Amino acid sequence: MKYLSLITLAFFLTFGLAAQAEAQQISGQYIETRSADVYTGPCFANAEVDLVGNQAILGWHVNRGSWDGVPLDGLSVVGVVRASGTLGDPNENPYPAKAVMIVDEHATPPQRQALVSFAQHMSGKLLSDVVRVVAAPIEVDMPQGHHSGAFLRAGSFAVVETRALDGQDEICGNEMTWYPPLAQVAHAMPAAAATDEYQGPGLGATWTLHDKRSAFVGTFSTGTSSAQAAPIAGN
Repeated sequence: MKYLSLITLAFFLTFGLAAQAEAQQISGQYIETRSADVYTGPCFANAEVDLVGNQAILGWHVNRGSWDGVPLDGLSVVGVVRASGTLGDPNENPYPAKAVMIVDEHATPPQRQALVSFAQHMSGKLLSDVVRVVAAPIEVDMPQGHHSGAFLRAGSFAVVETRALDGQDEICGNEMTWYPPLAQVAHAMPAAAATDEYQGPGLGATWTLHDKRSAFVGTFSTGTSSAQAAPIAGN
């Protein structure tokens, strides 16, 4: 009898762990931009550090999956950050950082909470201090098979539009992916941000930037390890 009880206990523990893992399985598309070049050469990176790079927009569109047991298929969430220093600089502490979360207006209250929790998990400490959560229509257009031409609009608050990097972006001739993405990704490609704009509340700052080598576009999956950004083909 005691042996059977142990087997029963082991079964329920295994089933519970499997159910918990399934509740956290989620995948989709990711877009990011910030106020410093991510694909750049040392001369440009050193010129920008401590001066810019403290602002960022991170967006996730869930293709399928659940978080904390809440289904999030087809929903999106955006985090907008203003930090105290250049994000990604290994020699500087960018914290404290404040964040505004924009959640999909089509999400239910439990889904909105799950979207924020998911984004915080994927970005670590970056989105931990949320000063405001707003609901808005979120439009995401990321063509399959080509991760550079992407578009994100979150209500009247944030707009990100990217294009592929090309010859005009090779300014000093030794460019590389200088900073990794700010969130966990399965795969990401650096891209140029044709538009990087935030005109919302909560951060004490708004911005509109154009044509910087400051974006990442890619995919995420909680079932895979965080990956480094892919290099530009031909470099």
